Amino acid sequence: MAHRLNTNKQFMIGNGILAFAVIAVVVVFVYMSLRAGASKQTERNYQETYNITLMKGFMGNPIEIHINDSLLFDGKVANEPFSLKVNRFAEESALLIVDKNTEIVSSFDLSSKGGDYKLERDTDGIKLLAQ
Repeated sequence: MAHRLNTNKQFMIGNGILAFAVIAVVVVFVYMSLRAGASKQTERNYQETYNITLMKGFMGNPIEIHINDSLLFDGKVANEPFSLKVNRFAEESALLIVDKNTEIVSSFDLSSKGGDYKLERDTDGIKLLAQ
């Protein structure tokens, strides 16, 4: 007995159309994401600068000064005040000062707007002076 409507065939055709539509949507979104990723600027330049000044308590002591994971200075401070001027190079930055005698690390968050940072060392450690 032959059926006028072959329901299995219609069901398979419907599933095929849905599968094709899902694959087409996935391809469109992958293309859009790749295109958006390629248009992003990989190297960003910032205009802001950080002025780091070691006011007192650092002379004659070996220290390392880092911003994020970049080493800026490694050696003994010959005179005070000791100043460094650094251009901002990351979205978020932290100033790390390592006392090489004691291996104590002092960390300070840096503003995304740049600025002047004056540091002083005493018996309690390294402190950021009020700006």
